[in-house]
Amino acid sequence: MKKVLIAEDEPVLRMLIMDTLEDEGYDLDEAADGMEALEKIKANDFDLIILDYMMPHLTGIEVIEQTRQLETRKDSKILMLSAKNQQAEQDKVLFAGADEFMSKPFSPLELIVKVEEMLCG
Repeated sequence: MKKVLIAEDEPVLRMLIMDTLEDEGYDLDEAADGMEALEKIKANDFDLIILDYMMPHLTGIEVIEQTRQLETRKDSKILMLSAKNQQAEQDKVLFAGADEFMSKPFSPLELIVKVEEMLCG
């Protein structure tokens, strides 16, 4: 079973993502801010990390940069979610080390397809 971390500071959106992926049979964990996400990343081996861009304590970009510095987590797949969907922001996210970028708002089906592509494709 693939292990996925969902780091999103908006509780309603975090629950929507959790509910969407739970139905697909993933082993899920959650974090409410960037610092909590990084602590969980250091302690667990996730197949996929889904990060919000703007979070308290550490931004999604900062979490990506610190995750990529961890020798044991360099290969973890990272999907960044953000309402900041300008090309410059997407480039910044990908340059920091994210594998994929998805704009908010998104449909649950769109998220499922993207996650399956990243984990299986």
